[in-house]
Amino acid sequence: MSYRIAMVGACPYFVPQGSQVYLRDTALGLRGRGHEVHLVVYGYGAVDDGSGLPVHRGAMIPGSRKTAAGPSLSKPLLDLALAATLRRVVREQRINIVHAHNYEALIAALAVAKRPIVYHAHNAMADELPYFLPRRRSAAAVGAWLDRTFPRRADYIIAPHQTLAAYLAECGCDASGISVIPPPADTRFFEPCAVSDEVPPVLYAGNLDAYQNLGLLQRAMGRVRSALPEARLLVATAQDGPLAGAEIIPIPDFDALRRVLAMDAVFACPRVSWCGYPIKLLNAMAAGMAIVACAGAAHPLRHQHDALIVPDNDEAAFAEALLSLLEGPELRRQLGQNARETIATAHQPDPIAARIENVYARLA
Repeated sequence: MSYRIAMVGACPYFVPQGSQVYLRDTALGLRGRGHEVHLVVYGYGAVDDGSGLPVHRGAMIPGSRKTAAGPSLSKPLLDLALAATLRRVVREQRINIVHAHNYEALIAALAVAKRPIVYHAHNAMADELPYFLPRRRSAAAVGAWLDRTFPRRADYIIAPHQTLAAYLAECGCDASGISVIPPPADTRFFEPCAVSDEVPPVLYAGNLDAYQNLGLLQRAMGRVRSALPEARLLVATAQDGPLAGAEIIPIPDFDALRRVLAMDAVFACPRVSWCGYPIKLLNAMAAGMAIVACAGAAHPLRHQHDALIVPDNDEAAFAEALLSLLEGPELRRQLGQNARETIATAHQPDPIAARIENVYARLA
């Protein structure tokens, strides 16, 4: 059976960041299986995604240009405009599945009241909200209330990893209505990085928000430079702003990201927030890069198979792992090849889209 799907994202589109890439690649996988997918997003974005997917944008809100995650004064107005656009798309396109990525998209879908609603969880607010608000304990309490209140109102939940699925069940969601389906990634989008015998730079690619834990990477790089003074840190990001000790590479679009990931580099992911799924890791794996990651967010990785995984916030261990890869081209090559193979076997878009299709069939 073919479905008409409204894929909703409460985000600017397109921006070469994790949530937007997750949204696009999920939609492309479903379109590849013959479904009609309509993206419903905010009224602004950096670039066209090049996918040819129909994109329905909410009304423009004056002054709204923020591409980073997190609260803003314009968010409530953007979400109201998103809900109004979703209501129109549901009616005009005769939508029979609303697929909402993350919280605000779920709330917009609930406001429109078109069933069934599939909630595609990206995070837990109890874990993530304290990174954006000054009173961490109060923010965690508000986040826990959100986690207990909204996800269970969806007709079905897709979680990207088992830890988040178990947490949502603890928050009152029906465990039989949760499927663990990892995000898709496609090696065809990426050229394998070229490993050389020279000392490569360390590379971070992504936004500069607090939950990315970039302070750990900066401190680890201080240790690395004590042993290897020529070591460089490159930060590839779509955001503006400097980062001490790093060379910034602007990433205005997905092609720019692919070019950066094609270079010989050690990819660093210092994030420790457990609830999300760093899409940056999948991109680096698809490009065959050697990776150092903290255990809390290393969901797609296996230690010493396709990455080096270190304890959360252990800057000495992080630095040691970076050094072993900077000085070991053969280890970089082997871990990168294994990482690319992991993507080819466990994250290909069509099998993942088929699993989402099975969720739809249960609800139809």
